[in-house]
Amino acid sequence: MRRTVIGIALVSVALAGCSSTDRAAPPVNLASPPKAAPSPPNWGPVLAQDGTCTGAVPATATEIAPGLGECELVRLKGKPPTDVLVGESGRGQREVQVLYTEPGAKELYFFINNRLDRIVK
Repeated sequence: MRRTVIGIALVSVALAGCSSTDRAAPPVNLASPPKAAPSPPNWGPVLAQDGTCTGAVPATATEIAPGLGECELVRLKGKPPTDVLVGESGRGQREVQVLYTEPGAKELYFFINNRLDRIVK
């Protein structure tokens, strides 16, 4: 009789663990954690839309040539630009157009990521 009572007790414990009132474990969230926003690239000192430089101007360039920085152009020209257009391409590149109106001519400087790309006179 004692074996029967122990057997019934074990079956009861086993069945109690599988009762219909048990809750399933919460679902596991497999989504990756949110990524931090990428920091903006550091192109060094650049021109603001009003033609002022956003930082210390390097004094290394001696001529206006491809690869020149925006602020270096203004330093070499010796005067503020007539107009500055600042934008961004669809590829996340900084694109800037700097206009200088000279007597009898206009000069337009195109920059990509703070580097002189081309000049239109």
